[in-house]
Amino acid sequence: MKSGKQEAAILDKKQALAKAENFCVYQERSQKEVRYKLVEWGIRGDELEEILSELIMNNFLNEERFAKSYASGKFNVKKWGRAKIKQGLKLKGVTDKLLQKALYSLDDDDYLETLTALAVKKAETLNESNPLKRKMKLMNYLQGRGFETDLILLALKASNLN
Repeated sequence: MKSGKQEAAILDKKQALAKAENFCVYQERSQKEVRYKLVEWGIRGDELEEILSELIMNNFLNEERFAKSYASGKFNVKKWGRAKIKQGLKLKGVTDKLLQKALYSLDDDDYLETLTALAVKKAETLNESNPLKRKMKLMNYLQGRGFETDLILLALKASNLN
């Protein structure tokens, strides 16, 4: 029985390209993720760059599409704020220009609505009687979710939670 590492060493360029295409079709990927996977499969140097170029030319790999998809997914599904999404995109190797584009693609009204809903939901679970400590716990929770301090204060004020 062959291990995954041995199998990776015998991939030729054509096989690696097909495998990379399947990898990209399954879900949006950043160039950094695909590059890492190709290296893991034993592809290096010019072959690696040629495969990446081909993936980009055939639209299997699109950094802007990935960034927008990542941002909307993390916001809509996990309810992350812009700061946490930004950090995640930086870890994925997305450029600052595309990062900003992705963050600005999030609807401001939905963003504030989600922030307010999270604040209200969390406030219901807090057992703190001291209003100052209660507000700090809410602030810390929402900042941990990646929301900006000024927007948190705005949402708390609008919901009468401060």
